[in-house]
Amino acid sequence: MNATLVLGVIVLYFLMVFGVSWWTTRRRDRDTETFYRGDRKSPWWVVAIAMIGTSISGVTYVSVPGMVEAKQMSYIQMVIGFVCGYFAVAYILLPLYYRLGLSSIYVYLEQRYGRYAHKTGAAFFLLSKYLGCAVRMYLTAVVLQLVLFDQLGVPFGLSVACIMLIVWLYSFRGGVKTLVWTDLLQTLCLLAAMIGFVICISSAMGLDFKGLCGTIAESPMSRVWFFDDANDTRYFWKQFLGGMFTTIAMTGLDQDMMQKNLSCKSLKEAQKNMVSYGFGFLPVNIIFLSLGILLYMYAREVGVDKSGDELFPYLATGINPTTGQPFLPLIVSVLFVLGLVAAAFSSAGSAVTALTTAIMVDFLRKAPSGEGSNGLRGSIEGKRFWVHIINSIMMGFMIYLFHLLASGSVINAVYVVASYTYGPLIGLFFFGMFTKCKVKDGWWIPMICIASPLLCWILDQNSEAWFNGYKIGYEMLLINGALTALGLLVASIRKN
Repeated sequence: MNATLVLGVIVLYFLMVFGVSWWTTRRRDRDTETFYRGDRKSPWWVVAIAMIGTSISGVTYVSVPGMVEAKQMSYIQMVIGFVCGYFAVAYILLPLYYRLGLSSIYVYLEQRYGRYAHKTGAAFFLLSKYLGCAVRMYLTAVVLQLVLFDQLGVPFGLSVACIMLIVWLYSFRGGVKTLVWTDLLQTLCLLAAMIGFVICISSAMGLDFKGLCGTIAESPMSRVWFFDDANDTRYFWKQFLGGMFTTIAMTGLDQDMMQKNLSCKSLKEAQKNMVSYGFGFLPVNIIFLSLGILLYMYAREVGVDKSGDELFPYLATGINPTTGQPFLPLIVSVLFVLGLVAAAFSSAGSAVTALTTAIMVDFLRKAPSGEGSNGLRGSIEGKRFWVHIINSIMMGFMIYLFHLLASGSVINAVYVVASYTYGPLIGLFFFGMFTKCKVKDGWWIPMICIASPLLCWILDQNSEAWFNGYKIGYEMLLINGALTALGLLVASIRKN
């Protein structure tokens, strides 16, 4: 694909994003209340659409279509679990957060347990977000390197620095108030790109809408339900429960996702946003998986031997070695780059803002006062400015580190990371919300939260030998949370 064209698409796209960023902060409203909670004025429907883009990221965009050959459409089982998880977040967690008026959701842990629990929960979020976002952005950076930066002679490290500079530039002014609108734009661009891509590849295969649906339905890769083998990682209850608790952890216990929800005008609007977002997530993922089936079928037609994360980028931007022509029309390459950039930057900008909020509120104790301030001249705004810069640099470093270490499917890596880092958060929050047991605040709380993932790793390495071939899948998150809660229960008995 021509580097000039790619660069032009990216530049035009970010001119629109920067325009939205400027428009949302055109008045002197860059104080801490705006940055953290968007002045509690975000329309719920804007937040719902924006959260789809934040959740999808570049990983879903590239990796979900690529996983269809190995796992068929079993991912739908997990997505159904996601939807149930969104209801739990809307009607269990959001009422708690709104009642306490939180800027950072981890302040609840201090109110329930004490200072050690608060710092531990915030630290696990920071670890989760640094690792999770680095995994997501790594895949995007690799694809942009392939279609743009390699042709310009830019090394990978410098291209990552450019990516994070762009993220910082459009997110540092208005924080979450800016992000809900820029993410709205980016989500709409992403969905338009995906629908356009399905139309283009269907046309290339000579399929009308009826033929498209029939081709997908008749494919052996379209199998959704797996109830027959509990040892299979695709087994329904593994996927469903893993999806439900992954959503509770990665949405309901994640400052990144909750920060947008807490910017809504009221609890009722935040709940409408969460439920709408949950139902919207299902058809979006069906489109991604259907696209994956079409990509594999088209790849066989043109003699391409690619799979996994390589398939989508290769067909969208590659040249057929036999004919010397692109595999697909030029518009497909443009749509691919547009969708990839929209998905990736929506997720990264949101993550960096949430990391800044967590560090400022949970560690530096700089909660919003509700009073106005003049740009970056105030002490809190000045510290927030530098924390935002440091977070962007750290994120770039983590992306480069993952580039040195990464292998396998990236979508799988995201959920593996979540299983280990979000499990202690599930244990802390649910033990605190659903029991009245008193746990004395102290060093044993972080020790319990560190021990639980370590025990899970040992269990994962030996589960097949210990449990007659049973391989633990995404349900590891639930096990991790249960071990944390058990540790807290033992600590409460010891106290009593």
